[in-house]
This record gives sequence, C-alpha cells and structure tokens, in this order.
Amino acid sequence: MIPVFDGHNDFLQRMVAAGPGRDRLWLEGDGSGHLDLPRMKAGGFAGGFFAIWTPSPPGPDDAMAAMLKKNPPFALPLPPEVAPAQALPHALAQAGHLMAMERTGTLAICRTAADLRAAIADGRIAAILHIEGAEPIPDLDALHAWHAMGLRSLGPVWSRPTRYAHGVPFAFPSSPDTGPGLTAEGEDLVRECNRLRIMLDLSHLNEKGFDDVARLSDAPLVASHSCAHAVAPSSRNLTDRQLRVIAESRGLVGLNFAVGFLHPEGRRDPMHGFEVMLRHLDHLLAFLGEDGVALGSDFDGADMPADLADASALQNLLQAMLDHGYGRELVEKIACKNWLNLLERTWGA
Repeated sequence: MIPVFDGHNDFLQRMVAAGPGRDRLWLEGDGSGHLDLPRMKAGGFAGGFFAIWTPSPPGPDDAMAAMLKKNPPFALPLPPEVAPAQALPHALAQAGHLMAMERTGTLAICRTAADLRAAIADGRIAAILHIEGAEPIPDLDALHAWHAMGLRSLGPVWSRPTRYAHGVPFAFPSSPDTGPGLTAEGEDLVRECNRLRIMLDLSHLNEKGFDDVARLSDAPLVASHSCAHAVAPSSRNLTDRQLRVIAESRGLVGLNFAVGFLHPEGRRDPMHGFEVMLRHLDHLLAFLGEDGVALGSDFDGADMPADLADASALQNLLQAMLDHGYGRELVEKIACKNWLNLLERTWGA
C-alpha cells in the first residue's frame, strides 16, 4: 500500500458535535463523514493537515447553504467577517479535540519534519495543526501563542474576509481576481509566519492577496487544497499564471477532491471514475513538475466523487494514477513524499 499524506481535512468540525463520544468517533467511526481511524488505516492515510475552521453564523444569506441549492452559473456574496471573540472558543475546542486524539496514542501532533517522519514510521497518524481562516488570531501575540500550541500551517482566509485578507466567493464561472489584496496587518502576518516558519496556505485567498504573499514571503508558496482553473473555472481554482508563480518558488499544490471544484461545469453531481481528477493532475504536473503536486482531499468538508467516497478508497485514486501511466515513483511523490519534502524545506529539518 502506498502511504498518503493529505493536505486538508475538516474532521475536527465533526468532533465538535460528538461530545463525550469523540474518542469513539475517532477510534471506531460511526459510518458518517469521510474520516475515522479505521478508514484511514484501510486507505493508507499516513497523516495530514487537520483544519481548525469557524463556521459563519447561520442565516438566510448563508453562502454554503445557498451553494448547495444552486447549479452553475452562480455568484454568491462573501459571508461577513467573523469576530475573533466568536471564533476563538470554537477554535480552541477543535484544538482540544485534536489533542484528545493524540492522547489515545494513535495520532501525533507534529511540529517538525522529523516529527512527521517518526510518527509515520511508528504507525501513528502524523497530524499538523492548521487554521483555515485567521479569525482566531486577533494579533501577532496570539499567533505566537498558537505557534506554542503547535500551529504550523495557516490559511489567512476561508471564503470570507478577515482583518488580514479577502477570500474568494463561491462563484462559477469566475476568476479568482475578486477583490483587494492583503491589509497592512496581513502583510505583517506573512512576515511573522515566515519568522516562525509557519506554512502559509493560499487556498481560498483571492488573486491580489496571492500576489501579495508571493511578493512578501521567503517560503515556498503552497495551496493545500486547490484545483486547476483551466480545467474547471471556479474562483477557488488556480490560474496558469498562479501555477507558474508557485512553480518559481518551488512550491506545491494539493489536489482538492471536492466535486464542485473538479467538475469542468462546476456541478456537484457525484462523479464516477477518475478521468476528471487525472485531467487536473496532468495540468498541475505540466506547470509544477513532479515535485510540486500533492493531494489535498477536503475530506469532511466537501462532496466527494463516487469512487472516492471516504479515506478507505484512497488507494483507488492511486491505482488510477498508475493505470494512467504515472510511474510508481511519481505516484509515491504525489501521494506523500512531496508534502514531506515541502514541509522540510519550509520548517527546516
């Protein structure tokens, strides 16, 4: 079995609702969602980025609910900014859930590249604490506190504005060029993340913000769970120009499995087979090379293809890559090795 390292999942959001049953949800599963320890083991899931994410308050203009009811074309407004005071308790609860998972002995929260390799060698899930949308970080002092708790990856935005930057809306077809760039606080955040060696995640960031990070950052550029705009023109996907910029930095893109970002017409129908995913991978490889492409599932955060219904089916995708003509060495890079090498270059050994 080829090991898989995954660029993004939202399992911690499911843990929030599990209450006293959280250990059982992790260790045994309940048949819901896409992730739990047994299904990870069955699919060769060796580790990945576990996202802390704050949902928008429910309401009649809730973007996610509206998106689920619409077929392309659509252009939904960005949800409003969430205040740090609202985001912080939710974020701390999710961080606590990840720490509870670590206490079971089946998972390790990794702070260095050496930690990642050791956890994988020991057969524990190698977990990276990631924040998707910097609402729980009101200032740089808070960034240092989160870093001390284990934060090693940060996306300045989800698909809404923060004090640091602007996310792209849910829109199809659409360019990612949808608003202003980083704020002054956002520029300071990039510089401080570089000093702390916190990986900056460009997925969800609009094009002007992307360009600002590229201008300011001294680290490889990374989009942890994104697809190719040339194949599926969603605002969430990366243009060829953006792919060239990432390639110039020796960065990386993790392929998002969400059907709405994969489908060339933006539909959310459950896709059968892997032809569309392979089209995205071929396009990413053409711009980023064999060392710049990885996986970023969005498990537990999006609708999955029919033949990749949960983590237990990951080897089906890898077999499709092999059948497509990718050599085993390339498949091993895309599945795991490229993430580990990228993080070693970003964090240090």
